[in-house]
Amino acid sequence: MEATFIIIREDLQVDPVTIVAEGLLVGRLPTCELLLNHPSVSRLHAGITSADGDFYIRNLRPGNPIMLNGARLEEYEALADGDVIGVGPFTLNIHFVQGTLVIQVSLQIAATAGDAVTRREASGLWELPTTVHLELPSTPPEGHLAEAAHKKPAARKAKPAADSSKALDVFWDKRITAATKTIKPSPLFPLTGRPSGKAQSVWTPTTDLRRRWPASLMLWSAIPIALLSVAGALFYASAFAPAPISEAHTRSSRLLSPPVANRANAGSCTSCHAFRADMEAKCSACHATEAFVATVIQPHMNAGIGCVACHSEHRGVEFNAIDGALQSCAECHNDSNQTLYNGKKVSTPHGGTFGYPVINGQWKWAGLDPEELLQRKTPLKLERLPSDSENQWRSKQFHAVHAYRVRAIGGLPGDKEGELSCPSCHATQNPPDLATPRTTCAKCHNGQEDPRARHQVIAADKPNCTSCHIQHRLDKRHWNPGLLAKATQ
Repeated sequence: MEATFIIIREDLQVDPVTIVAEGLLVGRLPTCELLLNHPSVSRLHAGITSADGDFYIRNLRPGNPIMLNGARLEEYEALADGDVIGVGPFTLNIHFVQGTLVIQVSLQIAATAGDAVTRREASGLWELPTTVHLELPSTPPEGHLAEAAHKKPAARKAKPAADSSKALDVFWDKRITAATKTIKPSPLFPLTGRPSGKAQSVWTPTTDLRRRWPASLMLWSAIPIALLSVAGALFYASAFAPAPISEAHTRSSRLLSPPVANRANAGSCTSCHAFRADMEAKCSACHATEAFVATVIQPHMNAGIGCVACHSEHRGVEFNAIDGALQSCAECHNDSNQTLYNGKKVSTPHGGTFGYPVINGQWKWAGLDPEELLQRKTPLKLERLPSDSENQWRSKQFHAVHAYRVRAIGGLPGDKEGELSCPSCHATQNPPDLATPRTTCAKCHNGQEDPRARHQVIAADKPNCTSCHIQHRLDKRHWNPGLLAKATQ
């Protein structure tokens, strides 16, 4: 139902405005019929409409108070002639003239609706402006206002009827939605970042109402984090735990001959650590030279064992990677190790002995790796005859690795050249004695001084696993030159 409203603005130099509409929106949105431009006023603050012959005011934002004759307006309230409404620093004086609602607007400097409550409690009076001493213009509305000023105030209804209340709720929901859709985004009327839910969909605080502390807290928290990050980037080499990298990785030049790396690391962390590259790949890419290729045997690959599992770093400047790798064999392969590798458990090999690789006349030794066999076939003068069985072929390989090319040490008898021969390990030749070799293996395959590490890596009474089980099969140096009788490999 349409009603007539007359708005008189004392706070602005404008003429009175007559509005015929179903309802009157009060707020700071430009689409409001009664525009009150002040930060303490909500975008859509209040609404006035008629129902059952009366005018009702509704607080559209309960969190932002509206004062009616000094009392806080909760939701709906019927208006009576002479009422005074406080919205922020604005005072709305209410009059009725022949069914027309006249609203006279004045502005209290530095005043808010809350201030009015404080003043009322202190003095017992409502001190916001009223229309008692207004000088109205000589227009048709003025005469009616002057006449209405002497009338007895009409009785007020507290709330509209239930049906009318529901109708007003529906009306204001539609009215609010329509009003907000016509607003274009601007710094004063933001339309982004709204809270979810219909009740919060039409209001977002402008910059003058927003709390600044979350952004400040984030900024001041980011400053120390940034400083710590910069310090970590500048001193990353010494900031790593548990210990510095070994001296071999801090050298600026290569000392080993033949070299095992294609460049000197010079203490660089990024040679091994990178965001987009796997450490294993970077290790194998660096340790690839003519004399050495970083390879991993298939059983270790199946178990998920790579370079860093044996050659651990950051264990101190004096730590030697070769020592760590040779000693790691016994640390891993023992009965006390309960770790599972791809679901499988390891144990102490060979029953705790060195183990001669023949059981019941059959060779347990798998023979040389195909790639290694291709590399060593010519120096070892190996050739498989068509009549050779798999067992005979493995025997040929094993004896070619040992006989007539390795020095006889540890009190083993040798030939006239001082090299190992059949009598060095077998007490009898025909048939060959297979018991004695089991007692002679330890004389060579123990903790002798390793020429690569230039000192004794493994104790003399401990097995040297890598002397039999070659990890880096493409490493030309693993044919221990300390045991070879000749320079030829």
